[in-house]
Amino acid sequence: MAILKAIGRFILALIKTFRLALPKLGVGWMFALLTINFNRITISELEVAAIVIGLMLALHYFLSPFQVISGRIADRNPIFGMRRTPYLLMAAVSASLIFLALPSAAVGMGNGSLLAFAGGFGLLLVYGIAIAVMGDAHHSLIAEVVTPEKRGGVISVVWTFTILSSIIAAVVMGQLMPVYDPAQMQFMYNLTPFIVIISAFVGVIGIEKRMTPEETAAAIQRSKEITPEGNPISAAISVLRQNKEAWGFFTFIFISILSIFLQDVILEPFGSEVFGMTVEETTNFQPSWGGGVLIGMLLMGAISSFLKIRKRTIALVGCIGTAFGYAALAFAAFTLQESLVTPSLVFMGFFTGFFNVGALSMMMDMTVEGATGLYMGLWGMAQAFGNGMSSVAGGGLHTLLIGSGFLVPELAYTFIFGLEALGMTVAAVVLVNVSVSRFKAYNEGAEQDRLNLRAADTLTAMEAGVGT
Repeated sequence: MAILKAIGRFILALIKTFRLALPKLGVGWMFALLTINFNRITISELEVAAIVIGLMLALHYFLSPFQVISGRIADRNPIFGMRRTPYLLMAAVSASLIFLALPSAAVGMGNGSLLAFAGGFGLLLVYGIAIAVMGDAHHSLIAEVVTPEKRGGVISVVWTFTILSSIIAAVVMGQLMPVYDPAQMQFMYNLTPFIVIISAFVGVIGIEKRMTPEETAAAIQRSKEITPEGNPISAAISVLRQNKEAWGFFTFIFISILSIFLQDVILEPFGSEVFGMTVEETTNFQPSWGGGVLIGMLLMGAISSFLKIRKRTIALVGCIGTAFGYAALAFAAFTLQESLVTPSLVFMGFFTGFFNVGALSMMMDMTVEGATGLYMGLWGMAQAFGNGMSSVAGGGLHTLLIGSGFLVPELAYTFIFGLEALGMTVAAVVLVNVSVSRFKAYNEGAEQDRLNLRAADTLTAMEAGVGT
């Protein structure tokens, strides 16, 4: 009987984990549409300037402060007794609906219509805000419904699902539209609301416990007590200024994400410019790196589900291993050893998978009951800023070092990959000085100080009333 109960609990936990991962199916589909299909069609077939499309697609990274704003709003304004589910579903609907108009906007941009360009930026603006809200709500939900001991395994499944869904979406798109066809493109984009909304709905409905009116009032009161007053952005800035651990963790996320993805836009050009590789050969770079990430995440997710390993330790191992991977890539560029490139990418991806599990688990540990949305928004904002800056910095370094002729490609890439290895090492040093327990202790002390101050103010007011 005990064995049957244990099997039943395992199956229920597996179903819950799968459901929590489902919203990423829609996110992966939308991401693939934008970065694999929309960019290719607009730049290559419709001959829209690449810099314009690049700015459009990078827009959502710099709208990440909406994660903080939406997180604070959700913490303090539950809907139907829930703080995550309604916001996630509304954001999923909003993000998916913009794809209905994107093909027409693309054609208009190709024809040089200023109205179409304005419309394109407007649509991607809505998408960026909606994705920020959806990301914060989803991560906050995971933080609130999954125990700290199980987060590593759940996160590895959720993010593995994200990567796989993008790969599957790319295959489906290739089958639906092997060559550019405006009508077929519109049909494909019309599928988006169905995929996104259904996956989000099935994934989260019933996962979050609905609070009673009394519990809702208590949750709102705690949110007000645990975080500084003022608008969400000023509250977030106050948190970073006042809490040394929060500032350290924010810095760690930003530096590590910037360092990991600095190679994103220049990796394929590296193969071409240093080794003279063909398009087919450099196309295998991302799958090699991504395959390593998947293996690393699944392995560490499984290990952390059965063994008690500190999240910080996992993240530190990931940082150092990734740094060694970038150092190996720099060595391959400097010595012109093409045979080292793919093993370096797999090695680097493997430890980036470790980093993902450790860092994302720590993000959820570095929250406070009543202000989960605000803190998850902060960490999401650091992540998005790191991603956005990596795209700008990667392209900028390529232009500055290679485009200008300042360095030959092999030396330029040695410098860039070495810079990434250094960045991951710096991130590890920053993380060593971050403590989840000190973060929790600070917030508990700050909450008590606010309660004491409030009690003192009340007493002063009562005394003033007696005096009159």
